[in-house]
Amino acid sequence: MIDVYFENLPVGHVIELGQHRVTREAIIEFATEFDPQPHHLDDEAANASILKGLSASGWHTCAIMMRMLCDGLVHRAASMGSPGIDEVRWMKPVRPDDLLTMRGEVKSARVSKSRPEMGIVDIEWSLFNEREQVALMRATGLYQVKNPEAA
Repeated sequence: MIDVYFENLPVGHVIELGQHRVTREAIIEFATEFDPQPHHLDDEAANASILKGLSASGWHTCAIMMRMLCDGLVHRAASMGSPGIDEVRWMKPVRPDDLLTMRGEVKSARVSKSRPEMGIVDIEWSLFNEREQVALMRATGLYQVKNPEAA
């Protein structure tokens, strides 16, 4: 059911997404397929690396964030896509058994001048484990304006 439109995303609005538990198996499976660097695949290599232990690939972290976005927002939003991501930062390693939570804050929201049925929303997404922030993403989303005549 669609219940999030442009009008539901004013500047300052905070969006809390669900949780995601990271498993050792998922870290290794993702890395094997998409980012086969030793510190994502092997404990010995990971312990000898600057990360000092097995950690998820940054791209795995981004994929987890996208899944959380879909489950927590996109599947219930009148989303019209996205022109892209302005910034991604991997601030701390994501480890096996981390329980991740994600929060977004709307930084800007405006109706498109050329397409008044579409709103442009910039959101800063923060990903946390149980102890600290582990990633940051600044992204722009396009959302249907429910009432273009009123905008």
